[in-house]
Amino acid sequence: MEAAVTHLIDRVFGPGRFAKSSERLREGNMLLSDCSFVAFRDGQPVGCCRMWPVTIGGAPVAFLGPLAVDPDERSAGLGQALVESAVEAARAAGWRAVLLVGDGPYFGRVGFTNAHAAGVVMPGPVDQRRVLLLPLRQGGDEGLSGLVSIDPRA
Repeated sequence: MEAAVTHLIDRVFGPGRFAKSSERLREGNMLLSDCSFVAFRDGQPVGCCRMWPVTIGGAPVAFLGPLAVDPDERSAGLGQALVESAVEAARAAGWRAVLLVGDGPYFGRVGFTNAHAAGVVMPGPVDQRRVLLLPLRQGGDEGLSGLVSIDPRA
């Protein structure tokens, strides 16, 4: 099944995904399987939303991505449903916040904003306006600043 999910991600993002700084936070990291979801149609994955443990300045948070939806399945709300499921699973698992790099208007529908991410420093080049954070509890964004890196406890 992992190969089929990877194939979906490759189809959606192409080889350019490996150049993104977000990919550096996934390489060698441990998937948070309890906070990651895959949608199937006829036994094949048509959507996925993955989460990874990272730290911001040493403070653990969940990192969302990639979110991939088969082009034939878009505009039906599948991507948003996957993100909402992943966020709720992260909240239930006790994560204080979820970080991602993505489109503000799209992820803003779920509550992500770059207002909480002003001090967050992604590794490598990234458009700071696309660095988004969603606190999962009161004060979940407090003190979150510094370099984002793979959580050494992962």
